[in-house]
Amino acid sequence: MRRTKTLLMGDLLDEFFKRPYVAAKVAEGKLPDTWREIVGERAAAETTELRLDKHILYVRLRSSVLRSELFYQREALREEINRRSGIRIVNAVIIR
Repeated sequence: MRRTKTLLMGDLLDEFFKRPYVAAKVAEGKLPDTWREIVGERAAAETTELRLDKHILYVRLRSSVLRSELFYQREALREEINRRSGIRIVNAVIIR
């Protein structure tokens, strides 16, 4: 509570969502949407599992051709996910 300066609700929420733990949880919750934006609708439809465990993103795909293609783009995928999330949530991507 402040007595000298009024704090707007929007400012309070911005501060709250910028906290590292909260920002990481929000980014983790948005991960399926972020994945869909990065790889596209067709590749996202072939994704059967998308799981984040200890900063490692596990991706399971139905298509072997798509699996091979994305396997070679793992580093770019990791960088793009982290860039779009605004926080480093993925250290490695494992494609199966």
